[in-house]
Amino acid sequence: MNAKDSFRKWIWWFLAGIAALQFYFVRELLAAFALFALGFVVIGLCLATFYLLQKSWEAGVGRVAASQNTWILAARRGVATVEEWAGGRSGVRIRNLPADFV
Repeated sequence: MNAKDSFRKWIWWFLAGIAALQFYFVRELLAAFALFALGFVVIGLCLATFYLLQKSWEAGVGRVAASQNTWILAARRGVATVEEWAGGRSGVRIRNLPADFV
């Protein structure tokens, strides 16, 4: 098959596609496909956004937990004191803290 016959074949496929788009059923299927594709894209973007927000929150909390800032250390000591006053199972956590923490 030479290039001219190949070109004719693609022209016929293109004309057949345009003729198929004239049918109501084909247009409805394409519209439904577009809506479903859009819906899946929106759901995927929401999931990706929530995932990235969670990971950035996790990184931020990790940085604060590792911080040696005096204000952060004072806040930790305050929380540990309140937990100690409250009693209960929270005392187990306080005893497991490093010696330089409290």
